[in-house]
Amino acid sequence: MDTPFPKPTVPQPVRHPFDWFQVSVMDGYIVREILSPFLFGVGAFSSIGISVGALFELIRRVTESGLSIALAMQIFALKLPEFIVLAFPMSTLLATMMAYSRFSADSELIALRGCGVSIRRIVAPAIIFSIAVTGVTFAFNEMITPAANYRADLTLDRALNSDRPPFRERNILYREFEDINGDDDEQRMKRLFYAERFDGERMYELTVLDYTQAGLSQIVSADSAIFDVEEKTWDFYDGTLYAVSPDGSFRHTVKFETQEIQLPSTPFDIANRTKDDEEMNIAEATRYLDEVIRKTGDEKEIRTFTIRIQQKYSLPFVCVVFGLVGASLGVRPQRTGKATSFGISVVIIFSYYLIAFICNAMGEVGVFSPVMSAWFPIALFLGVGVLLLQRASN
Repeated sequence: MDTPFPKPTVPQPVRHPFDWFQVSVMDGYIVREILSPFLFGVGAFSSIGISVGALFELIRRVTESGLSIALAMQIFALKLPEFIVLAFPMSTLLATMMAYSRFSADSELIALRGCGVSIRRIVAPAIIFSIAVTGVTFAFNEMITPAANYRADLTLDRALNSDRPPFRERNILYREFEDINGDDDEQRMKRLFYAERFDGERMYELTVLDYTQAGLSQIVSADSAIFDVEEKTWDFYDGTLYAVSPDGSFRHTVKFETQEIQLPSTPFDIANRTKDDEEMNIAEATRYLDEVIRKTGDEKEIRTFTIRIQQKYSLPFVCVVFGLVGASLGVRPQRTGKATSFGISVVIIFSYYLIAFICNAMGEVGVFSPVMSAWFPIALFLGVGVLLLQRASN
């Protein structure tokens, strides 16, 4: 009996551990199709944003305040990064929706599905692209936008008033709060500090109301005061200290030429502060929150500033959410043109930022925590994106 010949073995390709990371022709093709509308979106959305947010104001400054056109153009260029960052998420949504809608309209998605490529695999390049844009957005927010905003404001201030110092000159007001019976929701004022003028070193015409005990315990009025940075104390000069009884009568009055008083340095820090939260990166904002704002004990201000810091973390991740939503809508088996994709993108963008605005307001009044206020819109739209992708896959 003849023995059958063994079947020839077909050599299997050697698989390397990083084969999954290799970019296929399909991936490159999809990314190229996304890149063109993304760049268009960045140009369009940032142009609209900077026209509304900065250009009209600069034109008014040129015509009414005598700002030179050269400085106006310099400030305009410095404000660009802020609006480019805001355009990144919106452009990601527009680009993914337009690219995948074109694939669907030209039956390219049907061809890919016929070759056995799943919807999730088709959408994967858009997600990777969105993650890359997220990294770029975070880098802009940390390294470029805060410095550019600060430089723009400083340039404008110097142009309009060259003698304006880099600190608050008048009406320095500081309020320090404390919790009542350990309840964060119920507070009372612990101390009120007011100075009429500040020259960068010395404060003038000061009044300090001290409520550290039940009722008003003492009032300090002085012609001037200096904060000793090394000793962490205030030196008051030429003033009067009024001790007040709980019934409101003056217990005694003491006049002094020099008086050392233990007060927090926060009024001095507030007067010297020159940056807004939009002009600080995460590290600077966190340091200012810990070293200045938390010392005031004002829970509302602490919540508001904490929300701003959380939003610095959350804003870049809007790119991933919008990329997922845009791709999931684009792969639906229906024919939509570029105008329709743009219109749907505008509706989604408006809906997202409306919800984000509401969450921000609820966070400031204490209904939402700062983390929830900043991240809830992202979690909500991420869930919507996953649901749309699941429905498209089925």
